[in-house]
Amino acid sequence: MLDLDGNPVSSSQFAGKVVVVDFWATWCGPCREEIPGYIALQEKYGKDGLVIVGVSLDRAGPAKVSDFAKKFGINYTLVMGDADQIAGFGDITAIPTTFLIDRDGNIRDRKVGAMKTADYEKRILAVLK
Repeated sequence: MLDLDGNPVSSSQFAGKVVVVDFWATWCGPCREEIPGYIALQEKYGKDGLVIVGVSLDRAGPAKVSDFAKKFGINYTLVMGDADQIAGFGDITAIPTTFLIDRDGNIRDRKVGAMKTADYEKRILAVLK
């Protein structure tokens, strides 16, 4: 997987962390609604080992996603997704689809669709603490 600058991103970078992997796109309304919450959660819990990774499924390419990220102040890792990432997480039929991965690399939660930040924060805290 590559970040928006073309640098490799590997799951080994996140060993020992709690990782939120969010499959999304810039054109997806519910995805966009969740972004301010993810920004806040990254700020609030990054020091506790939370890492948020947005996997963009935009076909317009990394430049469009990078411009979007700058415009909205996204403070977490963004990568461009492809069929391999989708296959690695199973059947993703809708976006946003979000996975919560514990410090041992196990998927602990899968949500399809948007959720209020306060509600998702409870799920994160159950794994983070």
